[in-house]
Amino acid sequence: MKNFQMKIILSIYIIGLIVISFMSIAYSKILLEIGEAGKYIENVRNITIITLIIYSVFNIIIAIIEVKKYIEPMSKMLKGAKKAVFSSDINNLDVEAPEDELTESVNEIINELKQNLKDSNNEKKQKETILKHMTDGVATFNMEGEITYINPAAKRMLEYKATDKTFKDLFKRYEDINMEKIIYLDSWTSSEKKIENAQGSMNLFFIPFKNDADLPSGVMVVIQDITEHVKLDNIRKEFVADVSHELKTPITSIKGYSETLLDGECDKDVQKHFLQVIDDNADRMERLVQDLLTLSKYDSNKIVNKPIEFDLGELAKACKEKFDIEVKKKNQTVNCFVTADVPTVFADRDGIERVILNILSNSIKYTPEGGKIDVYVGYVHNDAYVKIKDTGIGIPKEDLDRIFERFYRVDKARSRQLGGTGLGLSIAKEIVEKNNGSINIKSKVNEGTEVVIKIPVKK
Repeated sequence: MKNFQMKIILSIYIIGLIVISFMSIAYSKILLEIGEAGKYIENVRNITIITLIIYSVFNIIIAIIEVKKYIEPMSKMLKGAKKAVFSSDINNLDVEAPEDELTESVNEIINELKQNLKDSNNEKKQKETILKHMTDGVATFNMEGEITYINPAAKRMLEYKATDKTFKDLFKRYEDINMEKIIYLDSWTSSEKKIENAQGSMNLFFIPFKNDADLPSGVMVVIQDITEHVKLDNIRKEFVADVSHELKTPITSIKGYSETLLDGECDKDVQKHFLQVIDDNADRMERLVQDLLTLSKYDSNKIVNKPIEFDLGELAKACKEKFDIEVKKKNQTVNCFVTADVPTVFADRDGIERVILNILSNSIKYTPEGGKIDVYVGYVHNDAYVKIKDTGIGIPKEDLDRIFERFYRVDKARSRQLGGTGLGLSIAKEIVEKNNGSINIKSKVNEGTEVVIKIPVKK
């Protein structure tokens, strides 16, 4: 800045010298032409010298004033500003100038510039941190389709590779995703697309954006992982279909037998049989509705546990005794072994009783005549446990992961024949987890099933 201003002053000074000298020479030539040079030439020379001296002194004074008053403060300001902009530490900005009005104004501007730069850097870091740790993916592209930014979540959900450099590279495997169409054919509104890949189901929102001149400058895409939502929606649809099917079967049976009775062409024995079938199907519907209501209450947290202190071994023995008649009918053997010194547990006794009864009932139903069922009650790692092991038909390995799903049955026809609703194990899992416990099943086809229920002991 200083050198530039000095060059301007020097240039003006030289131009002035040239003009004065030119005018002096021109005037001397005119005098020579009119024949009066001898009379005035000496005076012209003296006047020219004096004029040059006065002009030089005047320019020097102007240059000194310019340097002291304006050039030095402005040079220092620009030097300090340059240092602040290109330095990693904005606080390095420092200007030492004379304490006058110009210096104070310059310092105010510099301080404001320092604060603005600091705020801008902080805001930039905050945005980068937010985008980096967002669970949603974010990626931006310029008008050439080049990736200008992509956060870690977007890289994961879009299966980003190091060779992916453009919009087309990222979305070439998906049909009907075109950048030009998004920008020019969607009237500047966001476009929504759904895709699926190895990472799950994704919802993509494409948002075109403009620059200050109101012209298209690129596209931003926001990616949401909706895998869990899709899974829950599928479960809901399957659940509704299962409930509809479970209710349709007994209703169809009830309607068929009742219409036959209304015809009045049956004897008393047939009528009694039909009424018994109707009553059995009504009971089945009632059990199904009761189980659905129970699950609904657990899902909405409307069931409040009432934990009490009780002996798990005594509860297991009492549950076993309730099946003595059924066990005798199938000529099965049921033993209950309680390890000594099992601490008392603190849980919802009625709920745990329902779980044990459900597991014992399943073991008896799916164990052939003459089979064996053993019940063990013990204590390990601050948990009391009930282990029910049978020699029944077992469960295929591929079905074990889904055994606690609602309405899931390994053998649907046999389950319905034995009166099951397909909700018993789902309810059992809900009850045990509400009491801070766990339930696990191991099984092999034609060898038997082992169910372990763990409940924390009273501390």
